Amino acid sequence: MAGVEPLRALHYDLGKVGPLADVAAPPYDVIDDTQRAELAGRSPYNVVELDLPRGPDGGDPYEHAAELMGRWKQEGALVDDPKPALWALTQDYTAPDGRRMTRRGFLARVRLAEYGQGVRPHERTQPGPKEDRLRLTRATRHNLSPIFSLTPGDAWPLLEPALDGDPWGEVIDAERTTHRVWRIGDTEVHRAVGAALANDELLIADGHHRYETALTYAREVGGGNLDGNQPHNYVLMALVSLEDPGLTVFATHRLLKDLSQDQREGIRDAAKQGFELREVTAAEVVPAPEDPPGSFGYMDAHHLQPWRLTPKGTGVLDDALAGHSNAYRRLDAAALEAVFLKGAVGLSDEDIAAKQQLAYTPGAEEAVRRLEARKADAAFFLRPTPVDQVREVAAAGETMPPKSTFFFPKLLSGIVFNPLS
Repeated sequence: MAGVEPLRALHYDLGKVGPLADVAAPPYDVIDDTQRAELAGRSPYNVVELDLPRGPDGGDPYEHAAELMGRWKQEGALVDDPKPALWALTQDYTAPDGRRMTRRGFLARVRLAEYGQGVRPHERTQPGPKEDRLRLTRATRHNLSPIFSLTPGDAWPLLEPALDGDPWGEVIDAERTTHRVWRIGDTEVHRAVGAALANDELLIADGHHRYETALTYAREVGGGNLDGNQPHNYVLMALVSLEDPGLTVFATHRLLKDLSQDQREGIRDAAKQGFELREVTAAEVVPAPEDPPGSFGYMDAHHLQPWRLTPKGTGVLDDALAGHSNAYRRLDAAALEAVFLKGAVGLSDEDIAAKQQLAYTPGAEEAVRRLEARKADAAFFLRPTPVDQVREVAAAGETMPPKSTFFFPKLLSGIVFNPLS
């Protein structure tokens, strides 16, 4: 079961470095070279220098991050919290339908456990990012950014009364999401939150690579096991209730490139054999919520005509996903992977993990632009995966294909760091 505790964080002294907006950053894996340069230009203490490090003169980037962290502590830009705290977090954002919504959660340290022992993944992971994060963790001996996890219980009613006065920090990011953070040092609140979530099983929404990295690091330091209450046996998490009204999942669309003639014909044959095909407009290319499971939009760069693909009955998905749970067989991303990515195109699990001939985007308009620019050969358009379906698949003990979900908004890096020693 979950072990949720306050943490004695390492964090910025905002009196020294200025507003949190100057030093915080989006997650490292969504930052390109242009954005990295812009973030680094905001402040010499921007977290991007730690979380996406670059060694000077081609030196080791991970050791450079560790040296920077030590220097910033000496300069007073980073300070160790004298007492443990929970950090309440709200994120005001615009949903795809134009509504303004607020997602509420909090930052804490959580006891590491093997999958299935209080923590569950919901997507398969890729090997590359885990090695990068492991080397960074070894060098800095801190969790630099939080893992985003979902809880069945709701701790927010216990936190909200403690949010007195102005937030500790506030950031309005490039997507117009307003992030507000409050430090909560009240030990009674800490105990109440820990007790409320003590029997909960956590579901990782985003950050699988970092969680698995934390497990590997803890085993390295702890001699192969996760015993004891040492700092390395905990990991930084942002926890949000599955019942939170501001919890939203966006869609992630698939782009295919470098398709051979055989692969193109394979897609065509699989579509004709198992699906009803209907021409639609570009505005209708993403299936509607009421369409049957396994419905997709499709468009290729040659014809640029959007199509709606609707399964010819449930047998198409049952046959393609035989041996899987009912929840998994009704998952759009799983059906697409089985029927088209693996079946028609011939990609293996390893190909998909390495993004061979495959790319992703959360924007349908962006996918169309890439087709029009011939930067992709074909695109499949998916609906958002409902939160309930994420929970059902995880409860069945299965993990979704990569990029089955896109939880929005993303969490910032640089609010707090979790010491591992």
